[in-house]
Amino acid sequence: MRITDTVRTILSGYESENPGVRANLARILMQGRLGGTGKLVILPVDQGFEHGPARSFAPNPPAYDPHYHFDLALEAGLSAYAAPLGMIEAGAGTFAGQIPTILKMNSANSLSRLKDQAVTASVADALRLGCSAIGFTIYPGSDDQFEMMEEIRDLAEEAKASGLAVVVWSYPRGGDLSREGETAVDICAYAAHMACLLGAHIIKVKPPTEALELDAAAKVYRDREIPVDTLAARTAHVVQSCFNGRRMVVFSGGEARDTEGLLNEIRQLRDGGATGSIVGRNAFQRPREDALALLGRIVDIYLGKA
Repeated sequence: MRITDTVRTILSGYESENPGVRANLARILMQGRLGGTGKLVILPVDQGFEHGPARSFAPNPPAYDPHYHFDLALEAGLSAYAAPLGMIEAGAGTFAGQIPTILKMNSANSLSRLKDQAVTASVADALRLGCSAIGFTIYPGSDDQFEMMEEIRDLAEEAKASGLAVVVWSYPRGGDLSREGETAVDICAYAAHMACLLGAHIIKVKPPTEALELDAAAKVYRDREIPVDTLAARTAHVVQSCFNGRRMVVFSGGEARDTEGLLNEIRQLRDGGATGSIVGRNAFQRPREDALALLGRIVDIYLGKA
C-alpha cells in the first residue's frame, strides 16, 4: 500500500507518534472508496449496549448478527468499523485483515441513571483482535467527567505504546448543561478541543447547533464575530478548534431520520471541512440495499460527487 500525498500530510500532524500508530492511521485513511482522499466514513455499532437489542436491531432483524455489520461496512466501501468487544470478537476471525476495526473500550446502558460509562475492554483485547484503534467516550460536563478523562489518559498511553490509534467520542452532557447546550456550538467546539488535548488522533462529536450555552463564551463569539449562522460555518469552527485542522474530526449521524435531511446535513459538514461522518443507526436500521444506497451517497458527498 502506497499512501497518497494527502494522507502523508495528515499523518505529518501527528509528530510524536511511533510508526505503529501512523501505520494504523494510514490503514484507516487508505481503506475503502475514500481511501487516500483524507476523508472517512465509519460504521459504529455500539447501540445495542447503549439502547438495547430490540431498539437497535428490530427495525432490520438481520442486524442482530455481528457478521452483518462487518459485511455491510466492507460492501459499502467504508473506512472502518467500530464496535464493543463482543461484536468484534464474533467476526474477528472471519473478517481478519479485511477492514480496520476500532474497539469501543467503554459503554453506557439505558438502565443506569449515571452520566458515566463502564470500561468493558482492554488494549490487550484490541491487539488480540487485530484492531487498528481503540475508541472511548467522554462526557464533558458530567459529574464523572474527570474520572473518564483519567481513564482515557491511561488507556491512550498504553494503546499508543502498542501502536494503536485513539478515537475519542466527546459528548457533552450532565452537570449544569442544558439539553440544548449539549450540542451548542461553543460546547461542541470545547468538547472537541478537550479530546485533542487528551491525545486523541480522531475526534467524534455531534453536529453543532447555533445555540450558545456559556455566557462568557457567547460574549467572545459576539465580540469576535465568529460565524455560527450555518452548519458549514459551525463545522469549520469545530475543525479550527481541533488544533486548526491538525486533528481529524468526524461527526455523528445521530438518530434515524429521513434520507434527504441526513444527506443535506452531511453536505454542510463536508463544506465546513469535516474529515467525515460516523453513521450507525441511520444505516444499519434500514434494509440492506437501502443501507448500501445511503452509505454510497454519503461516500459520494465526501468524494465531491453529490
